[in-house]
Amino acid sequence: MAECFSNEKYQQQLENKVTNLKALLSHFSLPDLTVYSSPISHYRMRAEFRIWHDKDDLYHIMYDKNTKKRIKVETFPIATALVNDAMQKIIPLLKPNYLLRHMLFQIDYFSTLSGELLITLLYHKKLSDEWRVEAEKLKQQLAEQGVNCHIIGRASNQKIVIDVDYVDEVLPVMGNNLIYRQVENSFTQPNAAVNIKMLEWATSVTQGLSGDLLEFYCGNGNFSIALARNFRKVLATEIAKASVYSAQHNIAVNHINNLIIARLSAEEFTSAIRKEREFNRLKGINLDDYQCDTVLVDPPRAGLDIETLNNLKSYKTIIYISCNPHTLCENLQQLTETHSIKHFALFDQFPYTEHIETGVVLHKNN
Repeated sequence: MAECFSNEKYQQQLENKVTNLKALLSHFSLPDLTVYSSPISHYRMRAEFRIWHDKDDLYHIMYDKNTKKRIKVETFPIATALVNDAMQKIIPLLKPNYLLRHMLFQIDYFSTLSGELLITLLYHKKLSDEWRVEAEKLKQQLAEQGVNCHIIGRASNQKIVIDVDYVDEVLPVMGNNLIYRQVENSFTQPNAAVNIKMLEWATSVTQGLSGDLLEFYCGNGNFSIALARNFRKVLATEIAKASVYSAQHNIAVNHINNLIIARLSAEEFTSAIRKEREFNRLKGINLDDYQCDTVLVDPPRAGLDIETLNNLKSYKTIIYISCNPHTLCENLQQLTETHSIKHFALFDQFPYTEHIETGVVLHKNN
């Protein structure tokens, strides 16, 4: 196992990603690539495991993606030490407890650098008041063994929260500790160490830019919270309610007074700014008050739709964070008709996989 997570093996896979990314985008005029590496182990804040029942025994399992073979998981070196500790201690507590183990099919772990942990137990049965009592006991038993956590029970159309359904992360970014509320079952960056590097890169490349910032797909305010100091005003959009709730909390707890979140999709905002449609969700926000020279997008794997791409071309500076280099390549075909690439970065969010996270900054041609 130690060999799998050696520095040599990690550097080799990272070099392969660099080679593949440069080759994919080779037909563009690119600046030097800046590479941001990951810790070689204990970097992933989330982990999800199926639970296998074998008579009186039960344990975490994963499935080999190629052979579909079941693999017993006793330790998980890519997950944080906090997750690994909880994995070891929760199974012996579940085994003798019929109410907690019966019909349990999955356990999700969600940790933070700040030491918080959320554990979600997923069931093929309806959860009762008796289950809640036993889950509260489980929380206390884990605490007695040094695992302080929140617990959630999930079943079909059912969610029971023991205490709270979120964790509060603290990320040191450019000398400031930024607080991010992260709600269970909503999107957050999986590799906190690399996320810090992404935020510091974005902060650095936006220093000295003019005007205001517009952000699409802002999630819980991951980028907009960090970048607010570089702009007069920031307007960010997000469609997921849980993420908008988190973002509003994060604005308040970080004392950001120049950032507003609108619950709109990128497509809806494009219609609004073109004055094609009016949205009640924009009530109290005057789009004419913003002079957004810079736009940041962090889209899903499918990339940007054609209307949003056309809208982006009107901005002086475009910051594109991509989780899929192939759709990034397709979108850059459009964007480089009007803009030139000035910064180019690779963030290794998912070591030992083929997944590549990319950051690109484009400036409008004169």
